[in-house]
Amino acid sequence: MILETARLVLRPWEDSDAESLYEYAKDPAVGPIAGWPPHRSIEESRNVIRNVLQGREAYAICLKEDGRAIGAVELKLNGHTDMTDRDDECELGYWLGKPFWGQGLMPEAVKEVLRHAFEECGMTTVWVGYYEGNTKSKRVQEKSGFRYQWRSEGVDVPLMHEKRTGHVSSLTKDQWQWDRLYEAAKAVQNGRKISDYVEAGGVAAAILSASGRIYTGVCVDTCSTLGICAERNAIFNMLTNGEQEIRKVLAVMSNGRTGAPCGACRELMVQLMPDSYRDVEIMLDRGTERVVRLGDLTPEWWI
Repeated sequence: MILETARLVLRPWEDSDAESLYEYAKDPAVGPIAGWPPHRSIEESRNVIRNVLQGREAYAICLKEDGRAIGAVELKLNGHTDMTDRDDECELGYWLGKPFWGQGLMPEAVKEVLRHAFEECGMTTVWVGYYEGNTKSKRVQEKSGFRYQWRSEGVDVPLMHEKRTGHVSSLTKDQWQWDRLYEAAKAVQNGRKISDYVEAGGVAAAILSASGRIYTGVCVDTCSTLGICAERNAIFNMLTNGEQEIRKVLAVMSNGRTGAPCGACRELMVQLMPDSYRDVEIMLDRGTERVVRLGDLTPEWWI
């Protein structure tokens, strides 16, 4: 399996990566804070490639411009992690060579690996951890949407022959989907005045269709009744692209908070899916992750 982002290629490790791996893994600023000692030779790096970095979901992080391995990212599946014993859950691990810190490369790689985990590997939850003091790893997890779970004292770090304080976070597929919807809506919002009579983007919406695609729209306000809500705009975008079944709906207000669709938008969704509208999920409050179903907002339909 090969994964790609705008700047990166994530591919399986090869013996020929040993020299590049050693170049970055020998740096004492990289391994010890993640729980493993610096590499001492190219041969040691080659043995790590052959015996450690051969998991089914282990990838070398490579820049597209030259294809050299500059870091690693892996989904550690059941049987190779102590964070879960479920086949539909896994642990995320990663590190990056020091010359490439601070460029947003690791969050970029993690974002693609999470997409792969949830959309192609059938994962329902991804777990991740960091040791006390590893602020860069903590920041990557925060940027990637992980929710903090717990702190553990006296965690054994066998490769370093010591004990540390560990921190554990997780991200569910459902949370990941809502985060993507929020990011998609914010990306198109751009509240602005179009003319003396028209304004757009006061509210932006994103909907998740049955196929997993995301469709967006913004509200258009006019001085007459020609305007349209962001949710209906996103729905019409979906219909234009040949789909008609909605799974999730999220609307972002001008202050960045989320809220419920108006009566007209609810009515359109009900008419669009009269037999299954009750199961459509709506994000009411992203801050508290409060989600309701359309059936709760519209318990009785006038028809």
